[in-house]
Amino acid sequence: MINWYTADPHFGHENIIKFCDRPFRSVNHMDAVLMQNLWAMVGPNDALWIVGDFAFGQKAKDREWLTKLFSKLPGAEKHLIVGNHDLEQTLALPWNSTSHMAEVKDGPDKQMHTLCHYPMITWNRARRGALQIFGHVHKNWKGSSNSVNAGVDVWDYMPVRFEDIARRAKSLPANKHWQDVEHNARGF
Repeated sequence: MINWYTADPHFGHENIIKFCDRPFRSVNHMDAVLMQNLWAMVGPNDALWIVGDFAFGQKAKDREWLTKLFSKLPGAEKHLIVGNHDLEQTLALPWNSTSHMAEVKDGPDKQMHTLCHYPMITWNRARRGALQIFGHVHKNWKGSSNSVNAGVDVWDYMPVRFEDIARRAKSLPANKHWQDVEHNARGF
């Protein structure tokens, strides 16, 4: 089973196209491309982690539309890390898990890494090289050497594997506040 991560798809949210300069003609076009990209990567035995803001806007208030959208998601497991736009209807969907934060064992060392919709300064096992995977900030910030944005706006609207996230982490600068909160921690 491969874990796939994505954040901030905002399915059904027409205004996100304008707010984030997304290259789509309409919300239907955006939703179709996002779903197609998920299906191109996530296998039938894989786990899909939505790191917040699954759907939003008027469409997301329609239980029938939302249920149909959810039923189209690929993968054997579907997990939601709750974001600020995940409303009651989204939370009621039959996710395998729903939480505000989770630790997921992934990567070649099978270490626990932290998922939270919001970027954080530190988290469990951060001193031991555990990464944090977040969303929320869209294209405003890719992250730092130990905390990486999994949002669709910075990954060409595609889900990503841990290996992709770890590779990007190595190319990003250290968080300038890292030493403020983790004195004597190994550098990243």
